[in-house]
Amino acid sequence: MGERDSSTPLYGIAVAAQLSGVPEASLRLFEAKGLVAPARSDGGTRRYSDDDLERIRRVTGLRVEGINIVGIRRVLDLEDENAGLRDELADDRG
Repeated sequence: MGERDSSTPLYGIAVAAQLSGVPEASLRLFEAKGLVAPARSDGGTRRYSDDDLERIRRVTGLRVEGINIVGIRRVLDLEDENAGLRDELADDRG
């Protein structure tokens, strides 16, 4: 059995809340504000991946630092853009 892909959606919202230590209501808010985008099952149930859980931990860490939701979204957008540029650069070199 190979390693699991960290982007595979596995966890329902209750399990994701438990694993991340974040209330379900906060997870819904994070989604509504565009901070996390869990996959959806055919029935519309949220499914969180390990990558989503890591992003939720990043969001909660930024909240602890005193950054508001709008600021957190901007930080995450910049981090995502930076990661994309790094990937492009690596592809160009490789």
